[in-house]
Amino acid sequence: MLAAILVEQNKPLVVDDISLQTRLDVGQVLVKINYSGICGSQIGEIQGIKGPDKYLPHLLGHEAFGSVLEIGPGVRSVSKDDKVVLHWRKGRGIDASPAVYEWNGRKVNSGQITTFSEMSVISENRLTKIHSSLDPRGLSLLGCAVTTGFGVICNNAKLKIGESLVVLGVGGVGLNIVEAGKLAGAHPIISIDINQERLNFSKRFGADYTISSISKSWIDEVRGLLPKADVVVDCTGIKEIIEAGYELTNSRMILVGVPKENISINSLPLHLGKKLIGSHGGESDPTVDIPRLETLATAGKINLEELVTEEVELKNIQSAIDKMIAGKVVGRCVVRC
Repeated sequence: MLAAILVEQNKPLVVDDISLQTRLDVGQVLVKINYSGICGSQIGEIQGIKGPDKYLPHLLGHEAFGSVLEIGPGVRSVSKDDKVVLHWRKGRGIDASPAVYEWNGRKVNSGQITTFSEMSVISENRLTKIHSSLDPRGLSLLGCAVTTGFGVICNNAKLKIGESLVVLGVGGVGLNIVEAGKLAGAHPIISIDINQERLNFSKRFGADYTISSISKSWIDEVRGLLPKADVVVDCTGIKEIIEAGYELTNSRMILVGVPKENISINSLPLHLGKKLIGSHGGESDPTVDIPRLETLATAGKINLEELVTEEVELKNIQSAIDKMIAGKVVGRCVVRC
């Protein structure tokens, strides 16, 4: 099967044929991948944000839509031919051992979920069965972008009706935070981004105001609309943006983006009630949250399909990654496998 392999950090992925293992182990599920999202986490892996990678070469990807081809011993939550969303957060079922692949005589590592390939051996607890006939491209985003965005609002921020929301960075995850905030009754919602096209796009998901962070006065512009925000969410992972966002709230700041360097803040407000919260996928529970979001999408309450603004074939995945790194993707990019 064709797969995109991370062979060396800060180098293009190698797209080539690899060999599957011959037999599924306990809790493993063989899935035909139809569409996979590309998340900022994969960019971080490629760029080595967390340091040297001791598992090279290995596969990547952690959100997708596909169908079950075969189940291993002990699997109970999915069956052959089921339509499934693949997600990195643990759900119901066995936490199986990672699969191992072979490429030109070399071992290729994998985690409990990888999605940049035509097929993948997935741990049972990284799969959730769905029933929707919606566009599979949008359904693939239930694996991370959508569940993270809604989890940030519902679980991390615990946003209440009428509270204000500032979203720093409105890419794939940020757009879902905006939309989740709108559904939760946030007002006003302010989008901040360096990309004007993304800012305009965020209005379609519920942003009341948009401000470009290109201008050095963007902080003053936010304060002109909203002296103090109830909730600020950072999706950029940029030190200076995080530090500025921290000053914009007197209540809660949620960190989705992971900075490459340490941030500097005045910690005194934390003793007086301000909260600085690191989000881990919005603390979502895929087994519960994905069916709920599927129901909302089916009812037309959220628009999954519109989130997808780029689509590439697996063989061209590097072009999409390069475009993401350059900040030229407006919504979410999906890979057709």
